[in-house]
Amino acid sequence: MRPLEGGTYVVDDEMLSDLEAARRGEHASNLGAVIAYRIASNLGIPAFIVDPVSVDELEDEARLSGLPELPRESLSHALNSRAVARLVATEMGKSYDEANFVVAHLGSGISVSAHRRGRMIDVNNAREEGPFAPDRAGGVPSLALIRLCYSGRYAEGELLARMMGSGGMYAYLGTRDARTARGMAQDGDALAALVLKAMAYQTAKEIGAMAAALGGHVDRVILTGGMALDEAFASDISGRIGFVAQVRVVPGEEELASLAMGALRVLRGEEKARSYARGKDERP
Repeated sequence: MRPLEGGTYVVDDEMLSDLEAARRGEHASNLGAVIAYRIASNLGIPAFIVDPVSVDELEDEARLSGLPELPRESLSHALNSRAVARLVATEMGKSYDEANFVVAHLGSGISVSAHRRGRMIDVNNAREEGPFAPDRAGGVPSLALIRLCYSGRYAEGELLARMMGSGGMYAYLGTRDARTARGMAQDGDALAALVLKAMAYQTAKEIGAMAAALGGHVDRVILTGGMALDEAFASDISGRIGFVAQVRVVPGEEELASLAMGALRVLRGEEKARSYARGKDERP
């Protein structure tokens, strides 16, 4: 979908059209609104989506990349990142709108986001920036990448697939499964141990960058996503960034529950649903 403010949206025809066209890229979540709409329309009830990957609340200064032709895009694991931020805020006795967080979602892609009083003001685009991940290359040296593009070794589609799908940990170890990589490291594979350490190191650096985006005013650093289940990986990151703020590990992904809670906030009158077509708040 097009860039959006965070929140819960009523599924409408314009949203469905944009998802089916997939002009900004194919993603499994593109199916969510379509499936929900087909179920809901048969029952005569509204369908909702919550905090899509295209949530864009970037500060103006965060949009510049260094080349006017290449503005930074906000594409991230917004649903889970905002959900765990809400959870931790509640634990602290605050609302999401009252706290500052750095959230690192550690999945097949890694997105690290800065949350300032209810807005996600910066995030690395997990498709092409930030730490390398289980199957994504992350931010690679740009001049070397340009030379690789013109080397004749890859067609465009092949190199795009290598950057996102067969890059990162997979390119080094031949596996996308962090559990397999950890097992390899425990069995004495020095390269596997190095790759996991490097991935944690790059993630910690990105957390530091997002702490700077918040001016150092960070209430908690939150580690979430599937790889947060790897205690050694989470510990490696925590050991590097504990000086920023207290670290809270919320392992796994509660995205289905997060979708349900977003809809319930609207149905209970705690939050207004947003209109995709009109781009403003609307109650169904």
